[in-house]
Amino acid sequence: MSEKDIEGFAKSIGIEYLEDGHLKQALVHRSYLNEHADFPLGHNERLEFLGDAVLELVVTEYLFQNFDEPEGELTNYRAALVNGHNLAKVARTIDIEDQLYLSKGEAQDKNEKSRNYILANSMESIIGAIYLDFGWDEVKRFITDVVISTLPEILEKKLYIDPKSRFQEESQARMSITPSYKVLEESGPDHKKLFRIGAYLGKELVAEGAGTSKQEAQIDAAANSLEAKKW
Repeated sequence: MSEKDIEGFAKSIGIEYLEDGHLKQALVHRSYLNEHADFPLGHNERLEFLGDAVLELVVTEYLFQNFDEPEGELTNYRAALVNGHNLAKVARTIDIEDQLYLSKGEAQDKNEKSRNYILANSMESIIGAIYLDFGWDEVKRFITDVVISTLPEILEKKLYIDPKSRFQEESQARMSITPSYKVLEESGPDHKKLFRIGAYLGKELVAEGAGTSKQEAQIDAAANSLEAKKW
């Protein structure tokens, strides 16, 4: 990865590239350092910790100032904006993936769930870097441009309602059927279980989902079912 790539990336997201800034470190995944012990920068997890808090505050302030809904509704809007799925989607729109410093194994891993996790965390670390390098006004502009700009779609498609509730509402309205969920497979040791769950409408297996808990796998299956049905 050359400096020119990072400089070009900075320009593409509307910020100045600083030689002594934090943007480059924000793109360093822990796995990369396992293979490059002499790399001059650390990984991005501290920046991610900071960016997570900054993101939540910027989004909270925006929602408080622009919506009169009660606390519970605003909380749902915020969760839909800052969750890993939305952040990973945003990360792809600004081409973070090509800029990441990853180990060879991580770079070749085609598992969408694990890649989305890395992308979402990298979004947070970039937010942390922008906050440190340029301050509140600039990070607020960035978050407004790339994250809060997804809110109209979230509201239009009711993505702030959790997938299980949305799938149940849609299936009952369209087909008068309540979805059911069935564990298809459990794997891994007890402390690190992975569940694969199917979402069913009657006897029809609509889609599958995976997660480290049954609840997480059901939510994933419901989200995949909404996509499969184009609801």
